[in-house]
Amino acid sequence: MDTRFFWYGAAAILVFLFVRRTLKMRSLKQYTPPEVESRLKLKDGMLLLDVRTDAERQSGAIRGSLHIPIASLRSRMKELEQYRNREIVCYCASGSRSASAALLLKKNGFSAGNLRGGMADWNFAHR
Repeated sequence: MDTRFFWYGAAAILVFLFVRRTLKMRSLKQYTPPEVESRLKLKDGMLLLDVRTDAERQSGAIRGSLHIPIASLRSRMKELEQYRNREIVCYCASGSRSASAALLLKKNGFSAGNLRGGMADWNFAHR
């Protein structure tokens, strides 16, 4: 078998996975820090979920947020059942892990969004 076909197939699979991930990310609601802050002031029922590590959490967190590290999210999903009727907005340090967490929540039937830019943008907006 010609190795070119192997490499073409591998490249096609990678492109497919990238496009699929991109389309999923576009379907995810991305919130800016001012939008999250406004919703928190309105007390509209939104839940903030911090998916950073314990060490990251110790350096500061958004007041009122729930903390479940992304590494534990699958095994601790039942803890979120009480919030099934609320939108859960995930955040991490930069917005990447939290986007993955929000996609996992959506896959499991939750209404979920992402804090774009994570704590980096949150802290920048609150200087």
